Amino acid sequence: MVEAAARRSDSTRQGPASRPVLRRPTAEAVGSGRRAAQSAAGAPRVPDSLSPTDDTTLFRFSVLGPVRAWRGEALLSAGSPQQRALLAALLLRNGRTATAAELIDALWGDDPPSAALGAIRTYASRLRKALGPNIVVAEAGGYALRGLAEDALDLTVAEDLWAKAERARGSGDTATARHALNKALDLWDGEPLANVPGPYAEIQRTWLEEWRLELLESRLDMDLKQGCHAEAVSEITGLTAAHPLRERLRELLMLALYRSGRHAEALAVYADTRRLLADELGVAPRHSLVELQEGILSADPILAEQSGPVGEPDGRQVRPAQLPATVTDFTGRASFVNELCTVLSSAEGRSMPVLALTGITGVGKTTLAVEGAHRARHSFPDGQLYVDLQGAGPRPAEPEAVLGAFLRALGTPDAVIPDSVDERAALYRSILDGHRVLVLLDNARDAAQVRPLLVGAAGCAVLVTSRVRMVGLEGAHLVDLDVMSSEEALELFTKIVGEERVASEREAASGVVAACGFLPLAIRIAGSRLAAQRTWTVSTLAAKLADERSRLDELQAGDLAVKAAFELGYGTLVPAAARAFRLLGLADGPDMSSAAAAAMLDRPVAETEDLLELLVDTSMLESATPGRYRYHDLVRLYARACAERDEQPPGERDAAMSRLLDFYLATAASVYAIERPGDRLVDDLMVTDGPGLRFTDEYAALDWLFSEASCLLACVQQAASTSRIRRAIDLLWAAKDLTESGAYSRQYEVTTKAMCEASRAAGDVRAEGRARTALADVLLDSGHIEPAETQAQLAAELVGSTHDATAISWVANNRGLICLHRGRHAEAKVFFEQAIAGFRALDNRPLEATSLGNLARAHLSVGDTAAAVEIAHRCLATQAEFGRTVRLANGHYVVGIALTRADRLPEALPHFDEALAIFRDHRQRLWEGTTHFRIAEAHLAADRPALAAQHAERALAIGFIGGEPMRGAVLTVLGKALSALGQAGRATACWHEALRIFERTGAADAAPLRSFMASRVRTA
Repeated sequence: MVEAAARRSDSTRQGPASRPVLRRPTAEAVGSGRRAAQSAAGAPRVPDSLSPTDDTTLFRFSVLGPVRAWRGEALLSAGSPQQRALLAALLLRNGRTATAAELIDALWGDDPPSAALGAIRTYASRLRKALGPNIVVAEAGGYALRGLAEDALDLTVAEDLWAKAERARGSGDTATARHALNKALDLWDGEPLANVPGPYAEIQRTWLEEWRLELLESRLDMDLKQGCHAEAVSEITGLTAAHPLRERLRELLMLALYRSGRHAEALAVYADTRRLLADELGVAPRHSLVELQEGILSADPILAEQSGPVGEPDGRQVRPAQLPATVTDFTGRASFVNELCTVLSSAEGRSMPVLALTGITGVGKTTLAVEGAHRARHSFPDGQLYVDLQGAGPRPAEPEAVLGAFLRALGTPDAVIPDSVDERAALYRSILDGHRVLVLLDNARDAAQVRPLLVGAAGCAVLVTSRVRMVGLEGAHLVDLDVMSSEEALELFTKIVGEERVASEREAASGVVAACGFLPLAIRIAGSRLAAQRTWTVSTLAAKLADERSRLDELQAGDLAVKAAFELGYGTLVPAAARAFRLLGLADGPDMSSAAAAAMLDRPVAETEDLLELLVDTSMLESATPGRYRYHDLVRLYARACAERDEQPPGERDAAMSRLLDFYLATAASVYAIERPGDRLVDDLMVTDGPGLRFTDEYAALDWLFSEASCLLACVQQAASTSRIRRAIDLLWAAKDLTESGAYSRQYEVTTKAMCEASRAAGDVRAEGRARTALADVLLDSGHIEPAETQAQLAAELVGSTHDATAISWVANNRGLICLHRGRHAEAKVFFEQAIAGFRALDNRPLEATSLGNLARAHLSVGDTAAAVEIAHRCLATQAEFGRTVRLANGHYVVGIALTRADRLPEALPHFDEALAIFRDHRQRLWEGTTHFRIAEAHLAADRPALAAQHAERALAIGFIGGEPMRGAVLTVLGKALSALGQAGRATACWHEALRIFERTGAADAAPLRSFMASRVRTA
């Protein structure tokens, strides 16, 4: 019963009852029709009459909005309202003849004018003149439209798309169905048959609007099946406000809230609906709504199901194919390959197989796993996922990040992906339920890293490779991979070197593979070395291996064997490539761009790329994407050992890391400057020796910053115990966009905390002051007010003692914001005035304007609205001097808040709209969400609760600056909007959740909300 409520489908609906479904139009016809409709308003008119030879397929008509007619791209005159009513009546008869009596009844009903028949003839004559006698045909005492193309009418196109959606949904292709419904809904252009008089038009308007709502409900149902819960809540909230008695919308809202973790609100929707139906109609909720409530109360697992990822389909479902390519000279391992294929094929049974490959580094785990996965891929028609978990390195991949990448590969939009690892894992399992997907988890650290990535569904399989035996992975089939047999090893060596060279020196070749300990990686490196040296014989290579006094022992002894194997490849490198190999391995980032590598090596980019490609050719380095390079985790460790042993003078290692830090700092400063023109902060950063990259396009600048984020922050952390610490902390300042966007907030916070401790340990007061200033800033953004205040106080003492003027002003601004959060409004004004004076003295007008905007908010907090509006406009005027920047968006945002509080709502909303557009362009997603919250406040103040609820839900779906306290504020506004819409139960649930947040975080909003809720109880 609950399953029926959760999976309800309207697939039996036959479309508008009064019209049959027409023949299907082509996709091209639908697309051209919409493009023409969008451009018709300014199109030139065509001649009023057409010859009988004119092409009637050029005509198009619309009834899903104003009644309009086009010939090609030209908009025709549809005449008076009564003439449009006649045209609409003929269009909606689908080519059938309408008698004069029927048309009179359609236009005037029971009270026609005395000259009605003459009027009908006049209107028909005018239509024949405008459209031509080939289209408006007079017959049997009436009229009909003939000769039109199958897709000439927008309603016909919508019906075709609806039929396509029903077929796709019936075959399980939810993504295609959803896409078709969205296209159908896009055809509506306001009220159907807008401003067309007559009883017939009124009846048709009613069922067209009803059908649109049914299409919307069907599409929303598919949204929920595909995991778009948070996005759907916003839309459904607005629809329930406009159509409060539609129970299907209430069901969808309950399910969306439940799947978003908002269980109390979901149950409150049921209570509100039951009360509304009783008051308005005197009936109880329908059975499916009751079933859904019972399912929520019992936490029925069926309610958590989704069918698959959201995506704009291209005619097929999203099927990832991420397996790396197999090696062309794969050799032997027949028994292992057969074992893998046998276990993987068991996925057709009732349980999900997990197969874990274990062995020493270089034994060929990944090569074997990829080969086996490719051979078994026919058993997994829904796709294959792959990830390198980097388990052997210092920073293994976090399951949370891996799940995010997998969900994106499966077609899930970023806005739908939850924050926590548990929620992501649940969504991942739900999406793969009922599908057949192979997941290859390469280079795992331990079972704990793997568990959240297990699918848990029959039909799927998971293949894991790791250096450690996965004994803690419950139910896993363990395979211990040993070195090659002597025959397999010799066969692999022969494939690499060539049969001709090995045939004449087979004994020497056997000696080479034996010296390699039959380890595939060592054999491959040795063979590649010989293949690259055409003047060598196999005996030459064998002799070189024999000269390595400790090599045979090392090749046979665990990890030392790996190091010895790497020595083979390292020894073949020319000096410049060897230097690049060992120096680039010093950096901790997950990969490295060619530009960063060039800075680190102090070489031109083109020359550096040649060296990097040489390292790729000798398997010492990997190139995952063009222009970016990475080490295998253990190869990186070996490279560092080489740097310690071989790099002379020893100070060159520190110099290389210093050049890398300079590159990141100089380039990040360039990004900051292009994003925030006029801001003098970049002048106060440490001077670098290298220029870094320069950008003329802000989008390219942001692309660089976000693509280099992990590498950049890793470089900062590596400077923690060195003389580079001041530059590293300045790099955090320059890369502030990483935290304000929300994309790297957590990683930025962790790095900043580490730098606080490092600078304190180093006794560098200036560095510690700047680090704690940055930490207070990021804590403020995430809504952790109490620790932010602690850090800001420490920062104030430190930067004051070093007279760091920029930091002093920045700290004052942060302390003002903290005081606003704490409700200490007078103190906040003092701090903002200090910040304004400080930035003014530094001639930093954009930051002065930022603090000015904050001062406006302080005035609002004490009720001085007039002063706030005036100050906010001064802030905006200053920011406008520097172009369409993030700071300009902040200026519009502050003006919007001030005008909202001044009850000048029509003026406030355009400022919020402009702020929203700029934040979106600059990828400031958290500020987007925050602006939606402010728009919700404005609509609520203007007594538009439905719009307020929609924007509040958008804020909850996107996220916002301010963390949990801001979430409480959004829920408070949402509750007020819902209360105004008559949804008292859900409103109360929002307020209770907001109060819990305020009390837990110590926010000053707790007392006002508690008082507000008490007043509601007294007046109820």
